[in-house]
Amino acid sequence: MKTLKETHCGQTVTVKKLSGEGPVKRRIMDMGITKGVSVYVRKVAPLGDPVEVTVRGYELSLRKADAEMIEVE
Repeated sequence: MKTLKETHCGQTVTVKKLSGEGPVKRRIMDMGITKGVSVYVRKVAPLGDPVEVTVRGYELSLRKADAEMIEVE
């Protein structure tokens, strides 16, 4: 099991599962990160927070804590 947080810069991964509770999970889904969607990791900040990704054609910055809740393959 690999999370988005562990994904390296320049990699494209597919979302397998979202963990997390109610409002947090809902917010991630509202950003367009749902099961089966492709996520391209554009940049990872020097200390790992935030992670910049491209999802469904637009760019997002995710906190490390949020990226940890997204299982990818």
